[in-house]
Amino acid sequence: MKKHTYGSGVIGNCAYIAHVELDTNISWMCLPRFDSDFIFGGMLDREKGGEFTIHPESGDFKSSQVYLENTNVLKTTVVSGEDSYAVTDFAPRFKNFDRYYKPLMLIRKIEAVSGSPKIKICCKPRADRGSRGLTASMGSNHISFEGIGQELRLSTNAPLSYVMDEKAFLLTKPVYLVLTFGRPLEAAIETTSEHFLQATTSYWHEWVKSTSIYNFHQKLVLRSALILKIHQYEDTGAIIAASTTSLPESPGSTRNWDYRYCWIRDSYYTLTCFNSLGHFEELEKYFEFIHNLKPGPDGRYQPLYSITGDSLLTEEISELDGYLGEKPVRFGNQAYTHIQNDLYGQVLVSLLPLYSDQRFTEEERSSSKPMIMNLLNKIESTMHEKDAGLWEFRNLAQQHCYTFLFHWAGACAAAKIGIRLKDDAMYHKAIVLRDKAVVKIEECYLPDRKAYGQAIGSTYMDASTLQLITMGYFGDDLERANDHLKAMEEELLAKDFLFYRYKHMDDFGVPETTFLICAFWYIEALACVGRLDEAVEGFETLVKYCNHLHLFSEDVDQKTGSQWGNFPQAYSHVGLMNAAFRIGKKLDRPNFL
Repeated sequence: MKKHTYGSGVIGNCAYIAHVELDTNISWMCLPRFDSDFIFGGMLDREKGGEFTIHPESGDFKSSQVYLENTNVLKTTVVSGEDSYAVTDFAPRFKNFDRYYKPLMLIRKIEAVSGSPKIKICCKPRADRGSRGLTASMGSNHISFEGIGQELRLSTNAPLSYVMDEKAFLLTKPVYLVLTFGRPLEAAIETTSEHFLQATTSYWHEWVKSTSIYNFHQKLVLRSALILKIHQYEDTGAIIAASTTSLPESPGSTRNWDYRYCWIRDSYYTLTCFNSLGHFEELEKYFEFIHNLKPGPDGRYQPLYSITGDSLLTEEISELDGYLGEKPVRFGNQAYTHIQNDLYGQVLVSLLPLYSDQRFTEEERSSSKPMIMNLLNKIESTMHEKDAGLWEFRNLAQQHCYTFLFHWAGACAAAKIGIRLKDDAMYHKAIVLRDKAVVKIEECYLPDRKAYGQAIGSTYMDASTLQLITMGYFGDDLERANDHLKAMEEELLAKDFLFYRYKHMDDFGVPETTFLICAFWYIEALACVGRLDEAVEGFETLVKYCNHLHLFSEDVDQKTGSQWGNFPQAYSHVGLMNAAFRIGKKLDRPNFL
């Protein structure tokens, strides 16, 4: 089977994200929000998905893509014979009037590089999940697309007739295409676009300079940080798992999910990243999102919410062809109905920096106390309850080791918070729950394997229990940690340090692809138990499973090295960053201690 990689880059400004293919097509773009209907969706259906391309007059061409260094500005160079041109795509983002300017605006700058290129622009947005096109009409310097309730306008200095008719024309000067949703651009096209490009580039450069990272593979860490940043919906602080839906975990698997939502579970890993980067603005926004979530009548939280905290995420199946013909295409995610009890501990661990880091003020901490007590109460009431686990099994409920691990970690965090708040009741409750969680974790122990199973009564290994090592459950007992790690390697380790989540039958069969964040958890675990040389080798092996822009998917086929799953996957980039931080910290110590 031929190796499959995703041939696109992404741009965004914390208000929207767009995917730009190597052939210049905007293959995925949802407006006005990450989880809205798409206006370009060629990724999921070539016919119904619409198109926004800038092709040479001759259909024969080659192309390449790079990000402008330390930015989310993407440059695609197209070569056709002796002629070539570059398309620079970006989503404007910069400081303006003491706040961030992040309009629903896509700017495409086209300029000749060599020869005398003739280009053909095609812009065909869609509506209602691709079921209908929009009506295009010419204005004085723009084309309006009507039929979605908001004005979608393409302003340009290119000849409008040529754009309307998709007719090739000679590229004699830089051409700018400014696509706006809602409020149109009412300013000079050329000078405004250039100003926005310069200001956006400067913003990203300054953002990168404000990060705190180790020397270990800085370029990869920075690219991952830049990608993670644009997956945060700044208006509310939510961070989505991915900007796409229904990219299959493996061909024919039907494991095609909508990831354009915010999973509470991811809070621990994501906030660990931003904390390591020293980016408190993103931390604070995410804390705001968590604080504004409304638990149900019984105090429960859902595993995931919309980017505005909506709880109803009804899953529907679309008639779209699907990525490479892979069906079903899903919008919405049924996992919002699941019982996943690990999230209570994860929120508590995520709140800990508010109390342990003196850079947060007392005022920022004060509102958390009722929430902390509610979370502890939920750990207490669900301690013996079966749940779907972090892999979101649809027809399998168990008492998962991973859930108990976060009961333990969350209780440990709450105990520390109780000390800071001088709240004896909180502290003592947390200690009792911590000890109960330890008992439950130990019920997952398999003496014959010297390892911990997926759940109480289960003999299956599960990559999530690597977190027993990385989160410090074993303390200084390296022998126990190494015994557990060896059992995990025997069952779940694939070639090139890739790692399976689990290898048993689930609702959709046996998983065929490895899960990339599990591989990075494995790298972290290697570093934790002192196998640092292997950790470095593994990291440098795993990072080769990226596309041409160092973007990572959710899953990797160990047989072909193919990328699968939603893309780019924030979780995978978070895993890479946390593994790099773990290794970098070890390498910066004398004698690698």
